[in-house]
Amino acid sequence: MWKERLLEYMRSEEYRPSTVQELCERLGVTSAADFRAFVRLLNEMEDAGDLVRTKNNRYALPEQMNFIAGRLQLKARGYGFVIPENEAEADIYILQTALNGAMSGDRVLVRLREERGKGAQAHREGEIVKILERGNDRIVGQIAIYAHHAFVTPLDKRFPEDVFVPKDAVGNAHDGQVVVVELTSYPTATHGPVGRVVEVLGYPDEPGVDILAIVRKYNLPEAFPEDVLADAERIPLEIDPAEIARRKDFRGETIVTIDGDDAKDLDDAVHVKRLPNGHYELGVHIADVGYYVKENSPLDKEAFRRGTSVYLVDRVIPMLPPRLSNNICSLNPKVDRLTMSCVMEIDGQGRVVSHEIVPSVIRTAERMTYNDVRKILEDEDEELRARYAPLVPMFERMRELALILRDKRMRRGAIDFDFDEIKVRVNDLGEPTSIEPRPRSIAERIIEEFMLAANETVAEHFHWLGVPFIYRVHDEPDPDKIIHLNLFLHNFGYHVKGSAGGKVHPRALQEVLNEVEGKREARMISMVMLRSMQQAKYRPECTGHFGLAAEYYTHFTSPIRRYPDLAIHRIIREVLTRGSLSPQREAHLREFVAEASRQSSERERIAQEAEREVDQLKMVEYMQAHIDEEFDGIISGVVPFGLFVQLDNGVEGLIHISELSDDYYVLHERQMALIGERTRRVFRIGDPVRVVVIRAVKEDLRIDFGLVEHLREATYVGGEGPGAIVYDEDLTPKERRETERRRREAASRASGRRERDDKRHRARRDRKGEARAGVRLSDWNDGEEERSAALGDMLPHELPYDAWDEEYPDPRAQRGRKRGGRGREDEARPSADGRIAGGRFEAASTRRGGYRTWPTWEADGGSGRGARTSGNGRSRPGEKPAGKRKSEAGKSGKRGSRKKRKR
Repeated sequence: MWKERLLEYMRSEEYRPSTVQELCERLGVTSAADFRAFVRLLNEMEDAGDLVRTKNNRYALPEQMNFIAGRLQLKARGYGFVIPENEAEADIYILQTALNGAMSGDRVLVRLREERGKGAQAHREGEIVKILERGNDRIVGQIAIYAHHAFVTPLDKRFPEDVFVPKDAVGNAHDGQVVVVELTSYPTATHGPVGRVVEVLGYPDEPGVDILAIVRKYNLPEAFPEDVLADAERIPLEIDPAEIARRKDFRGETIVTIDGDDAKDLDDAVHVKRLPNGHYELGVHIADVGYYVKENSPLDKEAFRRGTSVYLVDRVIPMLPPRLSNNICSLNPKVDRLTMSCVMEIDGQGRVVSHEIVPSVIRTAERMTYNDVRKILEDEDEELRARYAPLVPMFERMRELALILRDKRMRRGAIDFDFDEIKVRVNDLGEPTSIEPRPRSIAERIIEEFMLAANETVAEHFHWLGVPFIYRVHDEPDPDKIIHLNLFLHNFGYHVKGSAGGKVHPRALQEVLNEVEGKREARMISMVMLRSMQQAKYRPECTGHFGLAAEYYTHFTSPIRRYPDLAIHRIIREVLTRGSLSPQREAHLREFVAEASRQSSERERIAQEAEREVDQLKMVEYMQAHIDEEFDGIISGVVPFGLFVQLDNGVEGLIHISELSDDYYVLHERQMALIGERTRRVFRIGDPVRVVVIRAVKEDLRIDFGLVEHLREATYVGGEGPGAIVYDEDLTPKERRETERRRREAASRASGRRERDDKRHRARRDRKGEARAGVRLSDWNDGEEERSAALGDMLPHELPYDAWDEEYPDPRAQRGRKRGGRGREDEARPSADGRIAGGRFEAASTRRGGYRTWPTWEADGGSGRGARTSGNGRSRPGEKPAGKRKSEAGKSGKRGSRKKRKR
């Protein structure tokens, strides 16, 4: 009662930050009991981040005081982003020095600073002022055991500090093993995290330990609790005849499932037939999991917690126990199964002219695979056509209808990114044996179109009923991304129509894809466009699906492996059987679908990250057997520190900029290219290249390539637009010879200059004694070049500029940078000789013996942690070492020094 009234008052325009007494007076809190309850409410809301309290004990909403609550996501180099709980808010960039003890995954309260950057590089910056909820209580890492204690180095690079483990908390772990530690003390400004070993996974090179470590890292629940298994055991494996009698019987229809070869959880089946009026009848029959998984039962609570099944290369972590997912709920052939059916009448234009959504019972005729259906329809395999002769006419009708539905979808403006799926195959020991791109065949397209039709039909039906529901939504792209995409397309002579101000219809994007189809820049433009899209999510409001150009969309077709599908199945049955919902039930369901949408979106994101990391792990392991071998690939990303290249088999790695030794290369954002300063040589997204595998490091999930040959040479001739870059294949023989001559001369000059620079760097290090500090030029080139989530979800240009240098330092990019001055704490940059130029530099911190330690940096005119660290690297933060430091030379107060600095 008090909470709703309090929030309503605080959101009013008249509200000003108020004390407890003022709030009580305004809200009519008079009795002592009410006052105590009201104070408890204020404390709870403050702890949850719903309210903030000022220094003079006045309360206000966070947004009124420039605070925002959100979830912290750290990057490998220590900085991070806070994703606000309000989806309308942009992400907030957090410096490593502004974390204040927060760890990746924590729910935090952020105080906003000023917005930095302009245009596409503009980003909000903040400082974490309060940790509302810890996101992790366990960390996976490799243990190093000493005489009286141990340290666990996290495998997750987002946790940069080692965990101290007392000797009596090591358990059965042995030195070098991968373990799970439970945190007993979180990091603060004065000490690092402390924990105890709770599980030993094994040595890193033992079969299965690598994937198991990722499972633990993402806290993916493998084993089901006892009460959940007991709940599953109570479900009968036979269907009650009385329940069959209450349902529509489709057992007389010819119904099939079409899935992958190794699929066990078969949750969708289809049938297609022609009606007397020439229309098609499409039946999509989905396993009625909600009939077995009752609301608030142990099975339901566990499914809600898991959110989704997770598919790793060698295992599946199911949302439901196998007794349901692989048995009574799986639509196995030639057995009766309970389903929820959406039967649609579709005309020759792909329009759904009528539909029926009904609880049903089916018996599938065959368990078909994508490969077999593809061979029947595309290869016309005689043996398979003879084996499935009674079904072949239906498969051909399915193809007809699928093409009609797709044509209708494309006409309304849906976007179709036709990228191949990558399949990693492993042996019994978990070792990768092959990596195979798997193109979508007609069989996959049939099921895809049928499921899309059912999802849209169900979503529209229940949207107009106005009942609480979970929708699958895909928001419009960020206007800044569309503006940047248009600038990029302008280089090729293309334009997204109707995109003034960054607003765009999906049809306009598909028109660009149609226009570039078959051209050499097609793949490049498709990849850049895909990265301009938002991520789809679940929401209780029906706001449409941009990519599908659908006004109504939901997920109805996979209740065995997705919780939103299971939840709406129960809502559908309740509405169909009762006809309407009571006000109390409707209010409860509205609260439930909001929470289920949030939880399911979060669990889907975690599952996707885990699946991608396992795939990348096995790809790295696969490439370890191919060191020094050459492969053809496509440039898939261009960033200041080099080129990402995707091989024909789907493996992706980095050509570090240091490998491009013929010139100094600079990122041209509008061209989405690295361009040589002297040669004007161009490396651009989508260009074909031949590379050699230099190294593959499992610990860093990193594959490094060297450039063997650029298979589509081009030259930057200046300016912007279609004529700014000219490909050699478009030049005359004479122009091509002249271009090659200029490149050779420039490369020779660059090589000589680099050699002179290296000599100067070595001499300077010898003079200044920097070799004793362990600073080498290679320290900057051999840093961790991982493709972080920021690069996966955003274009490279959208990373804050200073984040580029912090995560991927490149010494050559620092040439000519002015030294000296105190600067902002994030403006320090390593110069070419490894020293710090201007401001403080946040070196990667480690934990040793409970103290924070940093490498011994020598700062030029800066004031940073390097200046406060003693020679042995073991001083505490803020502890001033004995003796005068060079970084303090400017504080002597001499006029001459100040005048010199002014000049």
